[in-house]
Amino acid sequence: MSRRANGKRWSAPLRLRDAGADWAEQKPTWREARPALIAEALKRATARPSGNWYVVGASREVRAGARPYGRTVAGTEVVLWRADGGKLRAGPGSCPHLGAPLRESRVVCGTLVCHWHGLALDGAPFAGWQPFPVHDDGVLVWVRLDEVGGEEPTERPVVPERPTRGGALDAVFTAVGRCEPQDVVANRLDPWHGSWFHPYSFVDLSVVREPRGDEDDAFVVDVSFRVSGRLVVPVRAEFTAPEPRTVVMRITDGEGVSSVVETHATPLTRPDHECPRTAVIEATVATSDRRGFALARAAAPVLRPLMRRTAGRLWADDLAYAERRWTLRSTGRFPG
Repeated sequence: MSRRANGKRWSAPLRLRDAGADWAEQKPTWREARPALIAEALKRATARPSGNWYVVGASREVRAGARPYGRTVAGTEVVLWRADGGKLRAGPGSCPHLGAPLRESRVVCGTLVCHWHGLALDGAPFAGWQPFPVHDDGVLVWVRLDEVGGEEPTERPVVPERPTRGGALDAVFTAVGRCEPQDVVANRLDPWHGSWFHPYSFVDLSVVREPRGDEDDAFVVDVSFRVSGRLVVPVRAEFTAPEPRTVVMRITDGEGVSSVVETHATPLTRPDHECPRTAVIEATVATSDRRGFALARAAAPVLRPLMRRTAGRLWADDLAYAERRWTLRSTGRFPG
């Protein structure tokens, strides 16, 4: 048997799953998915500090020399761009002169130039326009909105631990749903729905450990990712919520150990909006100690669209889950 570069014996990542029960014959999980347990995990997550930081989008979407990038966060227009040298800048998305949408303006030599009358902003305060603190973690960009968040601000956001960037492959998927961030977080804090709601992706799912409070607040799950037919990749994964709008799935055993999927829920509308909208910004950061993974990194431009497509299929379902949850909550019919 051959060995990997790290000395471990080589083993195929795929397993041939035993011919088992079909979807309708799998063990029901509704008894384990107790509404009170999920609600308590959500309550602890939403009580954690965020420092008023919000994920805006993928780092590579804000490119040097390109058009500015804009998003509305909790009813606040935000514009981001790269100054000379690639340094990230951010501020209100409305021009202080006559309110032009700065996301439609141009960046000239690292300066944001309004396309209505040519007012130039270099990222410093000007005529009542105040920059926002911003952070680029290499995969995602964050903006700090103190008036929106209302918490004690922190210098940096709570960025989950990730695989070493040089040895990882990352992709970012974004979708928008009619719900609030808590509905997205609640979806991710319900691992029991995986093999029922997403049988095309997950099989043989079991929750082997539930949260035990703040000191050990994680769901530990054994699950197999379906590749094709009976071919699967079994892993053990841990779900945690490090801050109010983020849930992290980290592979702790099996193929791709330390790989993470970060789900960030960014509110687009004001907290009191009668029809809330939330952006799901999900970063997948994958790694492997297999020699062939270097080829995967080299093929990143080809693989990233496939990774986003996979995330998109899952979130077509999971946003329906989150939107349904919001509908029931807003009408007072939510059973939890």
